[in-house]
Amino acid sequence: METRELRYFVAVAEELHFGRAAQRLGIAQPPLSRAIRQLERRLEVSLLERTSRAVALTKAGAVLLRESRAALDAVDAAERRTRRAAHGPAGLVLVAKAGASSELLPKLLDAYAAEPGAVAVDVLLCGIGEQERTLRDGRADVALLHLPFDSAAGFDIEELSTEGQVVVLPAGHPLTGRTSLRMADVTAIPGLPMPRWPGRDGAYPEGPGPEVRHHAQLLQLIALGRAAAILPESCRSQLRSDLAVVPVLDAPTVTTVIAWPPHSRSRALAGLIHTATRL
Repeated sequence: METRELRYFVAVAEELHFGRAAQRLGIAQPPLSRAIRQLERRLEVSLLERTSRAVALTKAGAVLLRESRAALDAVDAAERRTRRAAHGPAGLVLVAKAGASSELLPKLLDAYAAEPGAVAVDVLLCGIGEQERTLRDGRADVALLHLPFDSAAGFDIEELSTEGQVVVLPAGHPLTGRTSLRMADVTAIPGLPMPRWPGRDGAYPEGPGPEVRHHAQLLQLIALGRAAAILPESCRSQLRSDLAVVPVLDAPTVTTVIAWPPHSRSRALAGLIHTATRL
């Protein structure tokens, strides 16, 4: 299979519409349709169910979509890392979610900088759920991920910490007087819906909650009384005076991991990982 065909298929599979996929790719629709049919003939499977009104993925198509994304990410990563290797001294790029790991990250950077042979570490702070994508496509060498919210599939990882979760509420809300809550209590708070995060395709799921892309935006909405959110307990250290938290007893625990591509052979990266696990 050619990477061009995979990019064509991913566009159709994500748009579920040949016209929109062709527009997204900047090509005419007929050659796109021919390329997808050729791919199906080569694989000897049906990837899409087509009717006059809709396009849907078959079971085989869903598998190819997942595998195509991984393959294209690997190609993009190889290109980016090759170009980076050709320019200047070798350093590391670490990606983390903005507003998360606020205690761990500075400790890690300071401790690693004191190690013999340490290299420069550039930090990318991204939006919610973007660390995984940034690591997969080669823009970063290593990432701090938070399970179960981020996917570590295909990466090597080391667990760094595990913590419970709290609900973040506007200060003065009646529930802030409680010593603890349960998930059922939180999801039923009148007038404070849970926020909606964008999926991998950038689209938001349906629901009453506000659309949120980053941590600062979320905290502002909570302070304004427009939302509530369940976050890792470590968020306490950065909350403003107009916010309050209550532990949520039955919320899933959050495990912070350091993740990197399994094929990496970087001594500098190994040193950073060693420092993280020691901390």
